[in-house]
Amino acid sequence: MRKFTRFPVIGLAALLTLTGCGLSGGSTNVTDKVADPNQRIVVDNFRAPVANWALESDAAYILSLSGCLETLTKYDSAQGKVVPFLATEWKQVSPLEWDFTIREGVKFQDGTDLTAESVAASLNSVLKARVPARAFNPGMVSGVQAKDARTVRVTTPVESPLVPFRLASVNTGILAPAAYQGETVDPFGHCTGPFVPVSEKAKQSLTLDRNPNYWGGEVKLAGAEVRFITNGATRAAQVQTGEADISLSIPASALASLQSAPGVSVLKADSPRTATLYMNNAKAPFNNVDFRKALRSSLDLESLAASVYEGAALPAAGPFALSEPWASPSQSAPQQNLDEAKKLLNAAGYAADRPLEIIAIVERAEFADVATVIQDNLKSIGVPVTIQAKEYAAAEPDVLAGKYDMILSQRNRLIDIADPIGFLTADYTCKGTYNLSHFCNEEFDKIIAQAAQTSNTEERYKLYARAGGILDNQAVNLWLVNEQATDAIRSNVLSYVQDPLSRYVLTAQTAKSGS
Repeated sequence: MRKFTRFPVIGLAALLTLTGCGLSGGSTNVTDKVADPNQRIVVDNFRAPVANWALESDAAYILSLSGCLETLTKYDSAQGKVVPFLATEWKQVSPLEWDFTIREGVKFQDGTDLTAESVAASLNSVLKARVPARAFNPGMVSGVQAKDARTVRVTTPVESPLVPFRLASVNTGILAPAAYQGETVDPFGHCTGPFVPVSEKAKQSLTLDRNPNYWGGEVKLAGAEVRFITNGATRAAQVQTGEADISLSIPASALASLQSAPGVSVLKADSPRTATLYMNNAKAPFNNVDFRKALRSSLDLESLAASVYEGAALPAAGPFALSEPWASPSQSAPQQNLDEAKKLLNAAGYAADRPLEIIAIVERAEFADVATVIQDNLKSIGVPVTIQAKEYAAAEPDVLAGKYDMILSQRNRLIDIADPIGFLTADYTCKGTYNLSHFCNEEFDKIIAQAAQTSNTEERYKLYARAGGILDNQAVNLWLVNEQATDAIRSNVLSYVQDPLSRYVLTAQTAKSGS
């Protein structure tokens, strides 16, 4: 069975240091082709924006990867550190206060100046959102104010060593004051990035033009179109035919054909992403830990990784990958044990009074096959299952409201903030804003609260391991396989650097040759 390279332990251990190594994706560095400044580019992205471009929502990721939205700090995956972006420097001036110095000479795309006051207003808008951002909300940040023309002060309710990481979240992107004058947020012409959004087709695409006045230097492309293609097979087909120049998140089933396709390069990067079967812990029969453990014992993860993922993924050993420095040394991938699963079902008092439903989100093409494998595994222990395919945006409201049984999805543990604290807080604390599992455990919450205030990296990682142990012991979800980030690009795309955390695609340096 083919296996991909695991995370380098040294690289991941440095994710929170300011000078260490980090995750790095593939890149293009073609020297025999010349960039044509009149070229435009087409990007197939795997999700569409929702919530009228509200920055506290996942729409911020679209604006970020499109080269529109920028933040005060930036997490550099290749270097494994937080680096300056719209802020040039920052310092902790008291246990609860951080000051950020705003870069001079930056203008919004509407021609107005980037100031401390406009930055504070933009960040406060996110803080006041009805549905708060996972990485930046009143539970973590108590206030933002302009101290002077170039200084923004961020205040926290408790001491937090991770504020610079939170300000690198795409949800903290900065928009001009004019973006907030209507009933909904309007990013069109109000970003600071190298590309200006000029039009959109709802749920279909976003068109952007070059920002001729970009503070970061010359923009190599004339513009771009970002298409929202939720079907993975379609994304793969379009980059192969040349209909798209870059396709993100390529499904495993399409890798063989793309790797042999002329004019196409497949880029892979280690990614802290795990395909997961989320279970509604607040609803019977999933509110019984023995039942959840029975489902876990019924799964053959080795066969799943080898078949559906064609060896391009590894069986998951819990909420963390084994090679991550915050994983418990005692973690191991669960082995299928049907006899144990049936004993646990009896202990749970389970009676099959109705088929349970798995929602398989269509953004991940392989999830239809994953769901079928799980359905077959559960059938072998007497648990009937039906499968429903849905776009994630359509499924999310019911999932967050607890009106579901199981959903197949994936979560990048470092996407909200480049540290597990974001993932663990949002997904598993009692008041977590992305708690799809509807899990609540007092001991777990105490550990996370302690970790959030722990500045010593080694000690914080130990706390994460303890928290992960609770999730594993309680079988809160069924963690299936650890995946790679896989993108495909045409050979005339130049200076493209893959971002394993899916935040940056179009940059000032991205270019395209005329042939």
